Parts: sequence; structure tokens; C-alpha cells
Amino acid sequence: MKLKALGIAAALCFSCFAASAALADYPEKRINLIVGFAAGGGTDVMARTTAPFIEKYLGDDATVVVRNMPGASGQIGVTAVAEAAPDGYTIGTYNLPGMMARTQDRDADYSADSFTYLANIVNDPNVIVTPRSSDIDTMDKLVAAAKQRDGGVTVAMSSLGGDDHFFLQRVSEVTDAEYTIVPFSGSAPARSALMGGHVTMGIINLSEVVNFRDELNVLGIATRERADMADDIPTFVEQGYDLVSGALRGFVAPADLPDDVRDSLLSAFEQTFEDSEFQQAMRRSGNPTELALGDDFRQLNAEQLELAERVWANDPWK
Repeated sequence: MKLKALGIAAALCFSCFAASAALADYPEKRINLIVGFAAGGGTDVMARTTAPFIEKYLGDDATVVVRNMPGASGQIGVTAVAEAAPDGYTIGTYNLPGMMARTQDRDADYSADSFTYLANIVNDPNVIVTPRSSDIDTMDKLVAAAKQRDGGVTVAMSSLGGDDHFFLQRVSEVTDAEYTIVPFSGSAPARSALMGGHVTMGIINLSEVVNFRDELNVLGIATRERADMADDIPTFVEQGYDLVSGALRGFVAPADLPDDVRDSLLSAFEQTFEDSEFQQAMRRSGNPTELALGDDFRQLNAEQLELAERVWANDPWK
């Protein structure tokens, strides 16, 4: 009996040791971080800013290598992540609502269930702006003009099926007014058209307006509370309009990631977010930070999928 008991104890100790060793072994090789957009863009900057901190908090001389796989509005890169081996050595950037919008307007080789949701790091809120020369310099004036002109208020934005587009749909619902979309190939040309007075208003993100405040009227910001980066901009909520929206940027891995690997990555992202040097670096790059970790990120994605499905059903953009 004693020998049998000792044998069981030894087996248990070995199992505990094996589990600890497996956890300690990760990462044993370099981690590829796939960015579905070109180098130099907002998502790429976020990834390259985050990577050294993930290396630091994973420990064991971890190496994270950023690989750009641009194309199809991020679809190529995120598909590569979804189809990679679920071993923790391939992770990728993940943008909302864009990644879920792509499941509506085209055939996508991934779904909401294709990923292990690690961390959303950036929440770049939408803002509504008008040319500095415009007499529409408050949200109430904009709503009044939209109702009076019945579709005559033109709106510059960067393409369709993204956060700008979805936010305008919400604005239309909340204000009970119609607006006319003027889509552009990106935020920069949309902003240029706006500053040139060629459109009535624009919907862009906070990071894209902070350096152009002198040339624009910023009517409000789509957050619950005022943003640290621009605390003089009133929220739409405080003006009586229930409008909260933004471009979300984070990180995912393939579905079915082993629990120990998932836990290691979640811990590394959480510690990264809490690092003051990381926060300073993100602020310098113009990226407003907000953390949704693990299951909270999964729920955030589910909400964005519901929004994309609703907009597509009511007003398909392609």
C-alpha cells in the first residue's frame, strides 16, 4: 500500500512538473505578429510600439517579429492568422468594426469563431468636424441644418463599411435626419475635402484631427467621458446625443490556443498596457488607449458583428 501510494504521489508530482515545464517553455521560438496593413499606418504603428513590451513581459528572451501582409482592407492578414497553427507563434492585429464588416460584404475565410481574442489596445473615437469657415460649429446647429436640408448635408469619410460609416448610421438614427455620404479612399483626402469647404461635415477619428484643430470645428467626440488627449472637446453624450463609437485596434491569435499559452499572452498584454512607458509611446503616436482583455474583447467583437449585420441588412454598402 505504501509503495502504491508513493507511486501515485510520484505520478502527481511528475504531472505538475510537466505542466510547469510546458508553461515555462513558451515561447521557444520567435512569434510572428501579422499586420494586415502597410508599414507606417496606424495599425502598423500600434503593432511596432507594442511588440517590444510583449517581448519584455513574455520573458525567456522572447522575440516578436512584425510581418506586414497588406491587402483587401486587412482581410489577407487576418485570414492568415485565422488559418495559422494555434500554438502561440502566430498572432495578428485585429481592427473593428472592419474585420466583422468584411464577413458581410464579401466571402471571408474566417468568422468571429476563428480567433482567440487577446487584447484590444486602441479605441480611437469618432469625431464630427466642419470647416473652420462654417457657421455649423455645434452639434445642435448640425442637426438643425440636416433636418432643414433633407439630405443636403454632405459627409466626407474614409470609405464604406468602417467605423466612420457605421457611426453615421447611428447619427442618422439618433438625430432623426438624413445625411449624404461622400466616401474617399482614406482619411487624409476626406479631411482635405473638408478643409477646402467641399463638403458640409466630416467623420474621422480623434488621432486624425489632433494636429489640425486650428483648421476645423470639432463638434463632439463619441466617448462616454472626455478624452485625455483632447479634454476640451465635449462628448456627444453630454450634449444630449447617445453616440459612442470609434475605431478599435487590438490583437488576436488563432482559435483553440492552449490555455497556458493564452494565459501567458493575456498576462503579457495586460502588463504591457499598465506600463507607463508604453502609454507614453502610444500617446506620442496619437493612439488613444483603452484595454479590453480576453473575454471582454470577445464580447466587444460580438457587439461589432451585430452592428455590422444590422447595417448591412438595412443599408448594404456594396
